[in-house]
Amino acid sequence: MSNHVTDALAGFDAPPEPILRRALELVPGLALLVLLGLLGKWTELAILTWGREHHVAVPDIEYVLWAIVYGLILANTVGIPRIFRPGVATYEFWLKAGIVLLGVRFLLGDVARLGGVSLVLCAIELSVSIAIMTWLGTRFGLKPKLTSLLAIGSSICGVSAIIAAKGAIRADDEDASLAIAAILALGAISLVLFPLIGHWVAFSDHAYGLWAGLAVDNTAEATAAGRIFSEEAGRYAVLAKTTRNATIGFVVLGYALYWSSRGQAQEIGHKGAFLWEKFPKFILGFLLLSLLATLHAFTTQQTASIAALSRWAFLLTFAGVGLSTDLRRLSAQGWRPLVVGTAGEIGIAAVTFALVVAADRLNLF
Repeated sequence: MSNHVTDALAGFDAPPEPILRRALELVPGLALLVLLGLLGKWTELAILTWGREHHVAVPDIEYVLWAIVYGLILANTVGIPRIFRPGVATYEFWLKAGIVLLGVRFLLGDVARLGGVSLVLCAIELSVSIAIMTWLGTRFGLKPKLTSLLAIGSSICGVSAIIAAKGAIRADDEDASLAIAAILALGAISLVLFPLIGHWVAFSDHAYGLWAGLAVDNTAEATAAGRIFSEEAGRYAVLAKTTRNATIGFVVLGYALYWSSRGQAQEIGHKGAFLWEKFPKFILGFLLLSLLATLHAFTTQQTASIAALSRWAFLLTFAGVGLSTDLRRLSAQGWRPLVVGTAGEIGIAAVTFALVVAADRLNLF
């Protein structure tokens, strides 16, 4: 019998690596992701509870930031032991799963409820945000993909958009962490400044809620900023914010196509086939779930359950982002991302403020 046949037969005798063993290797890291995510959520709730009990207004800092902070502290002090690394690396999977499930929260039909003027303002905000962040990122010499993440996060829904875009454009963990930190920098401040400015200029509930929904990035902060002004303003803020959120799939798709067509050393034989191969398919899942939700394919309970699963998936994702970030490499970027993020957010707030003031003064609402 030839050596080739003998080797082939021997291959049948060699047992494959047990699936159970590979699964068990993930358990320590997964447990660590869950622990840090829950610790972040507990911190958020503990601060809010303390504020209520002591009648002190405290910013609603989402568990997102806390989970990343705890991951950063652990990774950059004691480090991540080897036994945890396989499970920690799965955060990319939870990222994609969370994005797909997130689609159930965005009804495409909600856009029509805002009215023509509001829709125009949302479209302008999207374009202005991307343009401002892209221009600032270029002028300050930021890495192109970091600039893209800042533009996407500021134009749509903050952290969720950055997380979604990170996988789509294959950005580094450090870039995502920098973009998230920059986007969240003014989140807490907006809860104080936006209501004060709104009352100072005597905004109507509709006008103020629209401004908060257009200018504040994260959904929680936009909702809170609206409700601090009034309950009715909170409703308009949520509606405007939902409209921005509904564009996440399309904007990320555009950036994914852009980066898929660039930065590849090898020649591309068939561009369409190449783009399809490189395009992150999970975005299609997001769009499909959004369409199904728009068509009322899910009951209220099913929608709530899917949304809860999405939050659990992101809970693991955010912890993984922190654990995978090396601050020594981050320091090479210096102060520029924070300056770009802060300047960009101020510029976006100013432009949307002017647009809403003009529309309100002309009684277009």
